[in-house]
Amino acid sequence: MAGPAHHGAIVYSNNLTRLSEFYVQLFSMKVIRETADFISLDKDGFNLIVHIPPFAIPHSSVSAVKLFFAVASIENAKERAIKLGGKALDGEWANPIFKVANIVDNEGNHIQIREFGSIEGD
Repeated sequence: MAGPAHHGAIVYSNNLTRLSEFYVQLFSMKVIRETADFISLDKDGFNLIVHIPPFAIPHSSVSAVKLFFAVASIENAKERAIKLGGKALDGEWANPIFKVANIVDNEGNHIQIREFGSIEGD
């Protein structure tokens, strides 16, 4: 990746290492830059910046950012998220292109996971 990313997302965290490790382990993201204030991650050109918040964020707050990632298996991703301190939310939906479910990372941010491939009933 050359220079700043044109696309991506910022997720605020008071524990950069812990939250970055969640995304590295679950989605095989790579650390591309690390400072005292942020850790920049990349996966297939998608840039995720885990950043110390510039203001106090209440523990019970819900992030306005919702990320989405393609995964090989929704069930495997849910299991790994739980093992890494996150949660798997109830429900699963499908359209003709992919199945969708939601998980929560270990800081409470909601993430949509998408499994592409054959949908039952095809």
